[in-house]
Amino acid sequence: MKLSPAQIGLRIVLGAIGLAAILYGGTLAYVWSGQERLLFHPTTLPADYHFDRDRDVHERWVDVPGARLDVLHLELPHPDGVVFFLHGNSDNLETWFVSAEFYRALNLDLVMFDYRGFGKSTGWIESQAQLFADMRAVWAAFAPQYEGKRHIVYGRSLGSGLAAQLAAEVQPELTVLVSPYESMIALAHEKYPAVPAALLRYPLRSDLALARVKGPVLLFHGLSDTVISPDHSRRLQRIKPDATLVFVPNAGHGDIHKFAVYLDALRVACGAPLSAAGAANHAAPP
Repeated sequence: MKLSPAQIGLRIVLGAIGLAAILYGGTLAYVWSGQERLLFHPTTLPADYHFDRDRDVHERWVDVPGARLDVLHLELPHPDGVVFFLHGNSDNLETWFVSAEFYRALNLDLVMFDYRGFGKSTGWIESQAQLFADMRAVWAAFAPQYEGKRHIVYGRSLGSGLAAQLAAEVQPELTVLVSPYESMIALAHEKYPAVPAALLRYPLRSDLALARVKGPVLLFHGLSDTVISPDHSRRLQRIKPDATLVFVPNAGHGDIHKFAVYLDALRVACGAPLSAAGAANHAAPP
């Protein structure tokens, strides 16, 4: 039977729609199954890797179901408190644990761990619930050491969503979110508007968590950040109007820590000027 031009055209259109549906379905399937590859970009380290660190920085391990998490711990003689630092979605402790002197000068200890599959930490990230459980396990391993002292929960980029969740649970004296996102759902909608929110297995709802934080919150965002728009910090501040929002002119996503505006505001929020013990630690580091 000979098809009319209209019928041929209809078949072509239906075929194109079918092909587009197959490609779209395949894309969604990849997003669902490959979110870890899209979100996390770890750099591994050999098990026998030796960190070049000062004598007051100790390597610790926290055992969690199915993995061991590598932790670096700046431990001063008489600290005023601790900064629990949740880093971004790439690299490892070798590149992230670089601010010991900054916190040493403030007489604050620093605890930072590598997520599963990062650095020397074993295992692989498999779910948001697992990621949160690992975070809580590391917190529980170190927080008792600082009972009665100042607790600061700090999250940068990816780690800001974890930090907001932890702060909502433990209510620290200060929460610091650097280059944060309103939620991974909101960020994904900006980057991939065709992907349904229900498909995201790592929603990381910073907005919902931050609304439950009772203590002081400090938000930092570089005005030249093209990875996470400064609008995310603006929206987070609207959720928590008493939060302090510091915009850093000319700072991007990966270099905000190099700017004096950031360093000075963080120094003040963390308790500068120094205590007598802090001055002694800074004057004569181990």
